[in-house]
Amino acid sequence: MREILPALSRWYARGAPFGLATVVAVSRSAPRDPGAAMAVGPGDEVVGSVSGGCVEGAVFELAQEVVASGEARLETFGYSDEDAFAVGLTCGGEITVLVRRVTPDEDPSFGAVADSVAAGHPVTVATVIDGPAPRGATLAVRPDGERGAAEVVAGTLGPAGLDAAVAADARGELALGATGLRHYGPNGERREDDVTVFLHSFAPPPRMLVFGAIDYAAAVARIGVFLGHRVTVCDARPVFATPERFPAGVEVVVDWPHRYLSGTDTDARTVICVLTHDPKFDVPLLEEALRRPAAYIGAMGSRRTHEERMRRLREAGVGERELSRLRSPVGLDLGARTPEEVAVSVAAEIVALRWGGTGAPLTATAGAIHPTGTTPG
Repeated sequence: MREILPALSRWYARGAPFGLATVVAVSRSAPRDPGAAMAVGPGDEVVGSVSGGCVEGAVFELAQEVVASGEARLETFGYSDEDAFAVGLTCGGEITVLVRRVTPDEDPSFGAVADSVAAGHPVTVATVIDGPAPRGATLAVRPDGERGAAEVVAGTLGPAGLDAAVAADARGELALGATGLRHYGPNGERREDDVTVFLHSFAPPPRMLVFGAIDYAAAVARIGVFLGHRVTVCDARPVFATPERFPAGVEVVVDWPHRYLSGTDTDARTVICVLTHDPKFDVPLLEEALRRPAAYIGAMGSRRTHEERMRRLREAGVGERELSRLRSPVGLDLGARTPEEVAVSVAAEIVALRWGGTGAPLTATAGAIHPTGTTPG
């Protein structure tokens, strides 16, 4: 939903009611993950998507009905073998969508949530989708850095015990960057048969650190922004590390790469791309990178450069377990030549590693196309 928040914030600021449809559960080969959203606003303007086109028409009509009635609706869409013309998912999967009306009076937490997401602050939105608690009721939660606890930003799901239990779980999901369903008793007890709550985590965008301010870095930075990363490019050479050479919104830092990385926080979602292919930069930088949390560490260079780099890293005391994390030569085998093609190759490897993809053509694979499971925020 992050990508449609600017439009939703405009409607919300005007006090214009809109219908917000959110995917809350998927099964089998569903085209979108939990958290995917579509909204119908003033003048029947539509933003976002819940299925990539399969059921958007039906969700559009459903959102219109919800805006008119004010009553939240929960609908499941799947594939119908019996009726080829029925609304459903041609991929054979199934999605469950919650549609609710949003206005400042009905959802006072929405503005705070939108502001937090826009500012890059972590927040989780808990929404009741089924059970005795009011369907569509929301509770926004963020971590309290000083106390290490959960802080309720706005809203309520009803009973104080339910709010407390959901807030604690929401903080845990946020720490993992996860989104999914939880079940509770009416007062927050751990039960499977009463209140079903959808926890939607908005963690800050993952970081992409690109080292080496070359043409390839500009292309990788551009596709990193496209994939939703907060991108920083670092190079020790001020003549190359200039903001004008990189896309808008990319942070450009002049510093020795290993020194910059040693003073920078990384986590399990961070992507590190080493494009300098110069030993005096690469080796101390990779020594630092391979010993800290990161989702992806890739280094550019020929196979000969790779072998020489590995030798130098071993001499520097980097162990085999740490070296096994290095993706080098960087990227998937696409036959890429230009900086833009290489960037696509790198991005493809990052996505494949994130979701456990093989990188093989889909025509050569079998089974579900879309992975299922808990969705990172």
